[in-house]
Amino acid sequence: MSIVLNVLLSVGKVFAGIVGNSGAMVADGIHSVSDVFSTVIAMIGVRISVKEEDENHPYGHEKFEPVMGKILANVLIITAVLVVYNGIKGIGASSVKVPKAIALLMAIISILVKEWMYRFTVKAANKINSSVLKADAWHHRSDALSSIGSLIGIAFGMMGYPVMDAVAAIVIGILVLKVGIDIYIASIKELTDTAAPDEVVCDIKTTVMGVEGVLDIDLLKTRNHAHRLYVDLEIACDSTITLLEAHEIAENVHDSIEKDFPLVKHCMVHVNPHVK
Repeated sequence: MSIVLNVLLSVGKVFAGIVGNSGAMVADGIHSVSDVFSTVIAMIGVRISVKEEDENHPYGHEKFEPVMGKILANVLIITAVLVVYNGIKGIGASSVKVPKAIALLMAIISILVKEWMYRFTVKAANKINSSVLKADAWHHRSDALSSIGSLIGIAFGMMGYPVMDAVAAIVIGILVLKVGIDIYIASIKELTDTAAPDEVVCDIKTTVMGVEGVLDIDLLKTRNHAHRLYVDLEIACDSTITLLEAHEIAENVHDSIEKDFPLVKHCMVHVNPHVK
């Protein structure tokens, strides 16, 4: 659905921008073309990430999502640079054409359609907790915001300030650039074993200490695995209990964490004798 709508929007925007003398609308259309690529990238990332573990990927395929997210971010950044460059060229042009009403109408249509697409995509992203789909949703939102910039620039241009159309194109490019950089940074965090937020670590500790038989936590490490989380634990138990009892406590800790924290893909628990 995203691909079809983006193709229609990009063609409509570029046509309206050329016929309506609006550089901002042409830039907005190029942005929509990049949305087509981002949705394809998101589809590939989601399809690969849900594949089961295999011999070559014993820890699963989740990290393919942030890899695709980085590709998506690069598409956004390159698009943003081109849009800003063309906007600067527009300001420096010797003669600036006044935008026409068709460009204004296309900007309004784009705002409505892209905001709907953002809400539709982010709902699906939250349902399956997909980082690359969330990135794609924000790509739609950035397109809606860029169309608002186009609308303002075109409106000012029609009122006798045509240079504002080029200024709007530059603002659009800067906005898209920020979104691309944010997505790139988020993807890197998901690929570099970044620890879980402090509040999540604190909640994990509370869950662990609530398990009967756990006397202390000697070590707790967390690492992001794309949109999932790995937990490595060393707990301290009474040194006089049997191996079977220690194993049962470890199993209870393992099960409690994976039950209370659905994002945890796996929890490894090691038992140490408690030192008084």
